[in-house]
Amino acid sequence: MNPVVNSSENMILVVGATGGVGQLVVGKLLAKNLPVRIFTRNRDKVNQMFNHENHQVDIAIGDIRESDTITSAMVNVTSIICCTGTSAFPSDKWQFTTSPNFIDVALSIFNRDILEGKAKNSPMKVDSEGVKRLVSLAPKNLHRFVLVSSCGILRKNEFPFKILNLFGVLDAKKQGEDFLINSGIPYTIIRPARLIDGPYTSSDLNTLLQATTNGKLNVVLGTGDQISGESSRIDVAAACVESLFYETTVNKVFEIVNQGERTNTIDWERLFSQL
Repeated sequence: MNPVVNSSENMILVVGATGGVGQLVVGKLLAKNLPVRIFTRNRDKVNQMFNHENHQVDIAIGDIRESDTITSAMVNVTSIICCTGTSAFPSDKWQFTTSPNFIDVALSIFNRDILEGKAKNSPMKVDSEGVKRLVSLAPKNLHRFVLVSSCGILRKNEFPFKILNLFGVLDAKKQGEDFLINSGIPYTIIRPARLIDGPYTSSDLNTLLQATTNGKLNVVLGTGDQISGESSRIDVAAACVESLFYETTVNKVFEIVNQGERTNTIDWERLFSQL
């Protein structure tokens, strides 16, 4: 276990903290009494979620799409956990400057630039350009950069990932991954499969059905993008936080899914040692 994270002098920056996984990451960091700074566009939302009499988080207002807002958020930061993302398919989350019509959407399957010019929050803007910007402006002595990515990145031409990648979400995430890997910063890249369990913040079938593991499925890690299934947001968040404590996760990329009968406790040290 790495003792560096236990120091009260460490500041862990959480990006994407108001999303489903991000909310849980913040909660788990606070439960360990670790200093947390949240990089957000909405101070009021963060205050409502996290700041109360028992816990306080530091707040940095900014946007991963704007370099000048990132620099000040990096002061005294020793680790970063990045849980950002947007919808894989065109939606309001893409923040279109002008609403695309059906023809635009259909044509963009063959030429993604058609929608990119109208979208301020597309996968390419967030998962590629935004992540690259964060990595470029991160402290050079960073202890760890933990990035939540996605299963299927290496199988984007296979079903069902080919459908998921119609508008380039897996391409964008892979570009973000590659940039982090080549940056020289110690990294851990976590690739969940289809996310289930609350908080339900995404616009997908699992949200509509309130899909859940009911806490009964075990945590399985894999490498080489060969496993599939569903991933509990709760366990993905735990993997983000726990990975900070183990050198066995440094410069590792792994997938996480929930399968099989759950053990009484999740032995993260054993799971990470098998990577």
